[in-house]
Amino acid sequence: MRRRRFLAAAGVAAAGASAGCGALRSTTTLSDPTRHSEVQGRASIHFSEGGEEVGHFGVDGEVVDGVVPMSTEIWHRDGTTVESVRLRAWMPDAETPADVAVVSPVEGDSSPPPEVKLYTPDRRPGTVIDVTDLDDLADETISTLECIVRPWSETATTVAFDVRMALAAAGPLGTDYNLEGELRLEYPALAE
Repeated sequence: MRRRRFLAAAGVAAAGASAGCGALRSTTTLSDPTRHSEVQGRASIHFSEGGEEVGHFGVDGEVVDGVVPMSTEIWHRDGTTVESVRLRAWMPDAETPADVAVVSPVEGDSSPPPEVKLYTPDRRPGTVIDVTDLDDLADETISTLECIVRPWSETATTVAFDVRMALAAAGPLGTDYNLEGELRLEYPALAE
């Protein structure tokens, strides 16, 4: 009888302890990134907390025959994994939405490529690129997402990316991050 009471009490204590574990994990949203730009057509936004960089999103593009081929890079600090990436590519000064295409899907070392969806958002200009199910890419720097932006405006020269990245921390005591920001790049050659 005593053994049953002990096991019941231990089970209640274990359930209470495991219920409290979820409360130890926290989520922080960082939405005020700093912009770094090396040359025209290449820039990145960096998300930091307490003076330490958590992650960044960068684009390297140039105008070729009236379109803008772009390479993107997503970096995140050690101890985090990328849960999902959502990019909205659009041209703020265009009266007609640009076409956006993903040229090469992101690929991992040993797993199938992650799921990539492209769609037009409700009541907002541009094209959304959703990347989920990253598998073995989740803990790497992701630098293999290539896309092309084809403007239908003769005067628009700005390509913008609204960026949302979800990072998960390793371990039950870590901090998960939602990184949100906008990156705008100028391509004056589009108007020539």
